[in-house]
Amino acid sequence: MISVEEALARVLELVQPLGTETVPLRKGVGRVMAAPVKAALTQPPFAASAMDGYWLAAANHRPGATLRVEGEAAAGRGFDGTLAPGQAVRIFTGAPVPAEGGVVVLQEDVTRDGDTITLPERLSDNHNIRPRGQDFAEGTPYFPRHRLTARDLGLMAAMNVAELTVHRRPVVAIIATGDELVMPGETPGPDQIICSNNFVLAALAEAAGAEVRMLPIAADNEASLRMVFGLAEGADLIVTSGGASVGEHDLVGKVAADLGLERAFWKIAMRPGKPLMAGRMGNAAMLGLPGNPVSATVCAKLFLEPMLAALQGLPAAHDVRQAILGADTGPAGPRTHYMRARLTPGAGLPTITPFGSQDSALLGILAEADALLIRPLGDGARRAGETVDYIPL
Repeated sequence: MISVEEALARVLELVQPLGTETVPLRKGVGRVMAAPVKAALTQPPFAASAMDGYWLAAANHRPGATLRVEGEAAAGRGFDGTLAPGQAVRIFTGAPVPAEGGVVVLQEDVTRDGDTITLPERLSDNHNIRPRGQDFAEGTPYFPRHRLTARDLGLMAAMNVAELTVHRRPVVAIIATGDELVMPGETPGPDQIICSNNFVLAALAEAAGAEVRMLPIAADNEASLRMVFGLAEGADLIVTSGGASVGEHDLVGKVAADLGLERAFWKIAMRPGKPLMAGRMGNAAMLGLPGNPVSATVCAKLFLEPMLAALQGLPAAHDVRQAILGADTGPAGPRTHYMRARLTPGAGLPTITPFGSQDSALLGILAEADALLIRPLGDGARRAGETVDYIPL
């Protein structure tokens, strides 16, 4: 068996960033940029009022001064007249200021009588003007290294960017195996169970930016496996669940090898999820997950998500954080243990408490869990109050 760290290094050797395509900005959410964009204009393009009020020249900004209002400036419609000393302009948020060297006095700080305003005896030091280019200047590059969010798209829209160069979405083919499986909505036979792995894996992959093809369940015979593998043609990554062990009905490794799989490794020193297989199969990488739903989910978190990140040109490290252990735990044993745990907020670090049962058949506990508490291989007993590492779910 190899360590989790070595296994991750080996699966990442199987993948590299995919090619690029151009998409309209509207289709950019969730995509990963392959090249930076540059602002096509300066924002704001002019000095603008930050508040509703009255603009006046700095020389007129005196306690108790009385000024005559000569016009109005609103967003999209500035004041184009000429002002003399002692004159002011009614101005609204976002409107261009009439000239340099002025201030905006808030409307609630002045007393207005007809066409005149009187300033207060105590003046604010805030000029309430957003300078030209306060947000960004023309030519400013933007190249976030994460899947694009709504905020990213809003910024690039303001930059007058209409198209993006992004990495192609990874195409992931998902194959569940086993005579015992039927799809949700079907009536299982007396010796069958519902297939849940496909839905967990598809959701994880899609959340990580992939395009998913959920293939039919493969029966425990070579002909069925060969047929379903054939349906995966053209995928960038083939993910199987089940059939990766060494029993008489665990045929995934054999059939995959017959179809050209170059295996990178098989077993990992971790729990849950020891029987895990990876390699290259033609033009696709392959990740063979355990059939146990909890094991498959944990392994997908540890290996599938980083592989999908690497395919899209993103950093592929695990998101490891720290928390305060909320209960005593025994020694980890000869395999790294990823314990399902619950997080509770703390004054500093959160508190992490593993569930009492870590049975890998319990999907209910997995659904309740906030995190995977990492117990390193060979780690001794830990006491409540110690600082430990975890991966958020």
